[in-house]
Amino acid sequence: MSSDGLHLTKVPTAQAAMLIRKPPGEVFQAVVNPEITTRFWFTKSTGRLQPGAEVRWTWEMYDVSAPVRVTDFQEGRHLVLEMGEPAQAMTAEWRFEPRENDSTYLTVTAEARFAVDSGDTACAWAIDQMGGYTEVLAELKALLEHGIVLSLVRDHWPNGHPG
Repeated sequence: MSSDGLHLTKVPTAQAAMLIRKPPGEVFQAVVNPEITTRFWFTKSTGRLQPGAEVRWTWEMYDVSAPVRVTDFQEGRHLVLEMGEPAQAMTAEWRFEPRENDSTYLTVTAEARFAVDSGDTACAWAIDQMGGYTEVLAELKALLEHGIVLSLVRDHWPNGHPG
């Protein structure tokens, strides 16, 4: 395959989705309540997500933390977060769609809000985000449906975060 003529017309977004066999309200609470979220994603939070909240999430195993700002909060249905320092921020939109049998189809769409220096950088970022959110959703599913902590996020980089 030749790379001649390949170019981006827009910065790519990343999307991950998963059916979780729990009602939307329960799935939503697992995302906004750090007592639950720290069991499958980050290890510490300075607070609960709520309208207008500004918190800091920490992944102690990687010695990484990030500010998180809630820009849209619709209980049990929709959540938009701005994550990272302002110059390097991204948005993550969470949609909690009710399905039959008290299930939820959860979709996360991440979009860079910062300038990227190349199409290669933009594509690598989108692929990394898609993979990361897929792990987070799989962890959430296992925890809510089966009470299992998979440690996918924790074990992704056993030698520490490469970045």
